[in-house]
Amino acid sequence: MSDVQQRIDDIVKNHRVVLFMKGTAQFPMCGFSGRAVQILKACGVSDFKTVNVLEDDAIRQGVKEYSNWPTIPQLYVNGEFIGGSDIMMEMYEAGELQQVLGTSQA
Repeated sequence: MSDVQQRIDDIVKNHRVVLFMKGTAQFPMCGFSGRAVQILKACGVSDFKTVNVLEDDAIRQGVKEYSNWPTIPQLYVNGEFIGGSDIMMEMYEAGELQQVLGTSQA
């Protein structure tokens, strides 16, 4: 495992909810990243780790290889890759994302 892959692996495994995104939760730099943050907040998740891929090109490319997923943002929960903003939205609307995050009232 390369240094970048190891760094990504450490981030994913040491935080319950991680969002690799463009920008920050306070200032998203693309619409998809902004939507991903809004979905997490709508699920009642206020404490999640964000990684701004615009600050580190090695992470930006490396996370795509790590997940075998070509786009940013990318959500990880409990060390598991969930998907990008479209998948997050579909899961949220179906109530599945809330279950994965442990925020559902069911």
